[in-house]
Amino acid sequence: RPQGSQRVDGDDEEDEFDDLDHEFDYDGTPRHLSEAALAARLGRGTNYNASGLNTPAEVDPAALNSEIPLLTYGQEDDTISADKHALIIPPFMGRGKKIHPVPYTDSSMSLPPRPMDPKKDLAVYGYGTVAWKERMEDWKKKQNDKLQVVKHGGKGGANNGDELDDPDLPKMDEGRQPLSRKMPIASSRLSPYRLSILVRLAVVGLFFHYRITHPVNDAYVLWLLSIICEIWFAVSWIFDQFPKWCPIRRETYLDRLSLRYEKEGKPSGLAPVDIFVSTVDPLKEPPLITANTVLSILACDYPVDKVSCYVSDDGAAMLTFEALSETSEFARKWVPFCKKFNIETRAPEWYFSLKVDYLKNKVHPSFVRERRAMKRDYEEFKVRINGLVATAQKVPEDGWTMQDGTPWPGNLVRDHPGMIQVFLGNDGVRDIEGNVLPRLIYVSREKRPGFDHHKKAGAMNALMRVSAVISNAPYMLNVDCDHYINNSKALREAMCFMMDPTSGKKICYVQFPQRFDGIDRHDRYSNRNVVFFDINMKGLDGIQGPIYVGTGCVFRRQALYGYDAPKKTKPPGKTCNCWPKWCCCCFGSRKKHKKAKTTKDNKKKPKSKEASPQIHALENIEEGIEGIDSEKAALMPQIKLEKKFGQSPVFVASTLLEDGGIPPGATSASLLKEAIHVISCGYEDKTEWGKEIGWIYGSVTEDILTGFKMHCHGWRSVYCMPDRPAFKGSAPINLSDRLHQVLRWALGSVEIFFSRHCPIWYGYGCGLKPLERFSYINSVVYPLTSIPLIIYCTLPAVFLLTRKFNWFPEISNYASILFMGLFIMIAVTSVIEMQWGGVSIDDWWRNEQFWVIGGASSHLFALFQGLLKVLAGVNTSFTVTSKAADDGEFSELYLFKWTSLLIPPMTLLILNIIGVVVGVSDAINNGYDSWGPLFGRLFFALWVIVHLYPFLKGCMGRQNNVPTIIIVWSILLASICSLLWVRLNPFTAKGGLS
Repeated sequence: RPQGSQRVDGDDEEDEFDDLDHEFDYDGTPRHLSEAALAARLGRGTNYNASGLNTPAEVDPAALNSEIPLLTYGQEDDTISADKHALIIPPFMGRGKKIHPVPYTDSSMSLPPRPMDPKKDLAVYGYGTVAWKERMEDWKKKQNDKLQVVKHGGKGGANNGDELDDPDLPKMDEGRQPLSRKMPIASSRLSPYRLSILVRLAVVGLFFHYRITHPVNDAYVLWLLSIICEIWFAVSWIFDQFPKWCPIRRETYLDRLSLRYEKEGKPSGLAPVDIFVSTVDPLKEPPLITANTVLSILACDYPVDKVSCYVSDDGAAMLTFEALSETSEFARKWVPFCKKFNIETRAPEWYFSLKVDYLKNKVHPSFVRERRAMKRDYEEFKVRINGLVATAQKVPEDGWTMQDGTPWPGNLVRDHPGMIQVFLGNDGVRDIEGNVLPRLIYVSREKRPGFDHHKKAGAMNALMRVSAVISNAPYMLNVDCDHYINNSKALREAMCFMMDPTSGKKICYVQFPQRFDGIDRHDRYSNRNVVFFDINMKGLDGIQGPIYVGTGCVFRRQALYGYDAPKKTKPPGKTCNCWPKWCCCCFGSRKKHKKAKTTKDNKKKPKSKEASPQIHALENIEEGIEGIDSEKAALMPQIKLEKKFGQSPVFVASTLLEDGGIPPGATSASLLKEAIHVISCGYEDKTEWGKEIGWIYGSVTEDILTGFKMHCHGWRSVYCMPDRPAFKGSAPINLSDRLHQVLRWALGSVEIFFSRHCPIWYGYGCGLKPLERFSYINSVVYPLTSIPLIIYCTLPAVFLLTRKFNWFPEISNYASILFMGLFIMIAVTSVIEMQWGGVSIDDWWRNEQFWVIGGASSHLFALFQGLLKVLAGVNTSFTVTSKAADDGEFSELYLFKWTSLLIPPMTLLILNIIGVVVGVSDAINNGYDSWGPLFGRLFFALWVIVHLYPFLKGCMGRQNNVPTIIIVWSILLASICSLLWVRLNPFTAKGGLS
C-alpha cells in the first residue's frame, strides 16, 4: 500500500517492522529515493546510484538493449536473475520543488508499485549493479563525444562524420550551430575606455570654455586662429573616437563549415567564388609579383571547381599576357605540391624565402626530395619571367607580335579591342597528377579615345560583368596584384560569415586587414597602419561593419548589383515585399505595381532574325528558368533591367540568379562572345554602372564610395582577423613614394567631399547607422585638417622668432589643471585603446608622427588639387605605386627622391628648429624671469620637431650608421653655443673705452 495510507486487514508486516509504528522511520534510508521517485514523475531527469551520487538522466530506457537490467512489476520473476532486476519508480503528481511523496490516488496505474526493503542491497532489485553502471557510463561517454563533435566543429576530422548519422545522436538542429561568433572586448577594459572618453569630452568642454573666455587682446588674430584650429581638432577627434565605442572581435569555426557543406561521399556544398586580380603597368608592378599572387589563388584550400581567377590587365601589355601563360604552366606543378604537403605560404617567392624550419610537422618521406625539385623548377620559372621582362624593356618599332605572327592587339594602350583568354579551366589543362585546376582567365577591356574608362573602378566593373557571364559565382574576392593569399583557408574564413544560415544573408562583404612584407623593423613611415586596422576597424565591426579598403575583400555579388539588404517579411497588403527593391511597386503604390505588371504582360517581345543565345536568355527572363525567381523577373520589366545593367540579355539573366550559376544550355563559345560584348567601351552608357551598380565612379578612392553605397542600402559588413593573416602585400617604404600614396588616398577623399555622395548630406533615411556615418564623414574630411595643423605648427615658431605675438594667455592654476587633465586623458584613452586593440606603443607613436607628416604635406596638396578639379576642372594624373622588388634589404628606405610634397614639412621643421634656438638664446640673454613664459612655447615647438623626426630622417638618407638624433642635437647645440658666444663676447672689454 502507498506509504502514509491507513492500514487495512490483510496487510502483512514488513520484516519485523509494524507499519503503524515504523512506517515513517527509515533508519538512515537514503532520502534521495523518494526524491528520485518524484523527479521521475516531474521529468527532472535525476538518477541515483547505490553510492548515493546523482547523475544526469539522459537515457531513454527504450533505447537500451536487453543486457540492461529489466523493469518488473509486483513480484519478482523467477525467470530473471537477481542481478537483472530493476526498480520501477511510481509516478507522482504535481509540479514544483522537490518534496517528499504525499498520499495520492492515480487511476492510471493498473499495477501497484513494487515494495522495496530499504535494508536490502539494491543489487537484488537490479538497480545500481556493476553491469548497469558500466552500460550507463559507456552510453553517456558516447553521447558526450558526439555532442563535442558538433559543438566544436568536428575536430576529429572526417572520420567523425560517419558517427553523426548514428540514430542515437540527439535530435539537434544543425542550422542553429553558428559558423562564427562575436567576442566582445572584456568589460574590464571596455568600461574604463568608455569612461575615459566621456571624461575627456568633459575636459575638452572645460578647456574651450577657458580658452574662449580668456582672449588675448594683444594678438587677437592669432588667438582667434588658434581657437578655430582647436575646435576643428576637437570635431575631428569626435568623428574618429565615437565609432570605436563598441569594438568587437570575431571567431570562425572552419570545422563546422566543413561538417555542414562537405559531406563525405557527396559533392562540396561550398559556394563558388570569383577572384579578381587587377594590374596596370607591368614595369611598375613586376609580373613575378603578379604571378605569385595568381599561384597563391590557384593553390588555395578550396574546391577547385568552385574557384575562378580573373586577371585584369588594364595596360593591355603583352608582357602580362606571356607571364600569365608561363604561370599557368608552372601551376600544374605548384598546385598539387601545395595540396599534397599542405604548405603555407602558397606563394612560392615567399615560401622559399621564409627563414623558418620548413621540415616542422612534415612527416612525408618524399617531402625533402620534392621540395628541392620544386624549388629548382621555381628558379627556372623566375628566369623565364625575368627574360620576358628584359625583352619587354625595348619595344619594337612595329609593336609586339604574337607567336602566330599576328600583331598584338594591345600595341596601342589607349586604343585596342577587348581581349579574353582562358588559360586554365574545368575542361582544360590538368595538373601533373591528372587533377582539375581552377579557372584562370586573362581579361583586358576595350579602350577607345574619347571614352572615360574610370581607372580601377571601371576595370573592376568589367571583371564583374565578364565573370557573371562565364562563371557567375555568388561571391567575389578582389585583391591587388601584389597581395597574395597568405592563409590558404582565407576563402573558408569568409564563407563562415557569408554562408551562415542565420546572419549571412545580410552581409555584403567580409573585409580582411592588410598586412605587409618588406617593411623595416621600426616601420618609419607607418606603412603597416596598425592603429587603423587593429583599432578603428574593430570598432566599426561593432556598429555596421568595417569600411572597404580596396583589397582583400570578399563580396556578395547581389550587394554590388545595388540591391537592398533583405529585411524581415511584413504582413501582405501593408508594404511591398518584393526583393530586390527595384520593382516598380517600391517606388509607388500598389496600384502602380499592378499597372506596371499589366503593362509588362501586354508588351510584345522583341523580334529577331535568328534564335541566338541572347534571345533565349531574354525569353528566360520573362518566363522564368530554373534557379531564377520568376516573381523577380516579372516585377522587373525588360526595359528597366536593360537601363540598369546594360544591353546584354545573358548578363541580365545572370543578375537574377541569386545563388549564381549560368543559364542552362549556354555554350562556351556563346558565353565568350557575350563576355567580349560586356567589356566594350560603350556598354555602360546610359546605365547605372558606376552610379548605383558595382564599383562607384567619381573618386580615385572608389573603395570608400563602394562600401558606403552598400551600407546605405542597409547591408552590413564583417571584419575577419584570422590568427594567420589572410593576405599579405608590399608597401612603399620610401618617403617620397609613401607621400604620393597618401596623396592619392587624400585626393579621393576630397573628391567625395565635394560630390553628391558626401556622407555629410547623402543617404539619410536609409540603412546607414549614425556612428557608421561618423566614420565615413571622418574618412572624407580628414584632409581638411591639414590647414589647421599647419597653422598650429607655425604659431610656436612665430612667437619664438618675433617674441611679440602670443596667442596663448597667461597660465593660471586653473588653466594648468585643465591642461594637465587634457593631456592625461589623451594618454589614458590611448593606452586603453592599445590594450584592447593589441597595438604596441611603437606602432601607435609612428602613427601619430606620420599623421603630422602626411597632414602637413600630402593632405594639403590633395586639398588644393581637389579644389582645382571642382572649380577649374583640372584633372590630376593617376600614379601607380611602384612595387619593384628590393635590390637589398630595405634598400629603398634610404633612397631620397625629391618632390614638391617635401616643401611644407621641411619649412615647418626649419622654422621650429630656428625658433627653439632663438627662444633659448633670448631666455639666456634676458635672465631667469624670462624662462617661465618660454616653457609653454618651447613645448609646442618641440612637439612639432619630434613629430617630424621621421621626415627629417628620410630627407637625410643614409649617414653611414650615424644616428640622425645626434646630427639634430649637434646642430641645435652648435647654434646655441654660437649665440651664447656672440652674447658673452669674451674678447670685448667690459668697461668700454675711456
